[in-house]
Amino acid sequence: MALISIAEISSEQPVLIAGPTASGKSALAAEIVARGGGVIVNADALQVYSCWRILTARPSEADEAALPHRLYGHVGRHGVYSVGHWLREVAAILAEGLRPVIVGGTGLYFSSLTNGLAVVPAIPPEVRQAADARLLDAGLARMVAEIDPATAARIDLLNPARVQRAWEVLQATGRGLADWQAKTGAPLLPLSQAMALVIRPDRDWLGARIDTRFDAMMAAGALDEARAALPGWDAGLPSSRAIGAPELISHLRGEIALADAIAAAGTASRQYAKRQRTWFRNRMRDWREVSLP
Repeated sequence: MALISIAEISSEQPVLIAGPTASGKSALAAEIVARGGGVIVNADALQVYSCWRILTARPSEADEAALPHRLYGHVGRHGVYSVGHWLREVAAILAEGLRPVIVGGTGLYFSSLTNGLAVVPAIPPEVRQAADARLLDAGLARMVAEIDPATAARIDLLNPARVQRAWEVLQATGRGLADWQAKTGAPLLPLSQAMALVIRPDRDWLGARIDTRFDAMMAAGALDEARAALPGWDAGLPSSRAIGAPELISHLRGEIALADAIAAAGTASRQYAKRQRTWFRNRMRDWREVSLP
């Protein structure tokens, strides 16, 4: 499909912008809203947490003051926040009548927004505790082997959070997540009603950007941000999955050198970007690729 330029983007339709980490999504969203109006809406599962601005590359305070931004940094560190919470908040924004420019790298958010979300019963706390223990004791590969084949064929098997979620659903309900998803309701924003854009940068270019950006994060105070999270650190919290946070926490605990923490964070970022690119390539074939200046 032919590339689309920023000048071709309608000022009337909702806009969806997906792309891997460090690919320039937020800057693109800001330019679109500055040109044509609307509100920038976060679609990144970690940028919702108030404890991370630097490490999740949330828009700066100046950026948020310059243009309308929603769903950034509004959930506490220990808060429970799911795709269902996100969809309900997006529905409220759509009801306000402002044109949304929804931007982020969480593919599940976009998939649920444009295809609908299966209503899965809540997972009992004891099942979640058992899942935490199973993952810790047996490892990811074993947990993958214990989920149903239909679900295993649909999820990112390298993502512990996705695998654990599938394991929990199967244990709690006796039905695989894929079976629940087959009974998905109507989408909140069908793809036909939005301009859906995806950024697909060159791998080497993106790798260099990731390294440069993490250096900039360190210069901006990422270590201090991690230090503030050190008291009561719980690696099991969803907010603790911010890339770079576990590595910097390990350094602050005296477990690894700072240089090693930075290198490990860069590796984790590139691995995450690879998973994102795979998702976008497989699940967003109908999205238009946007050319950045």
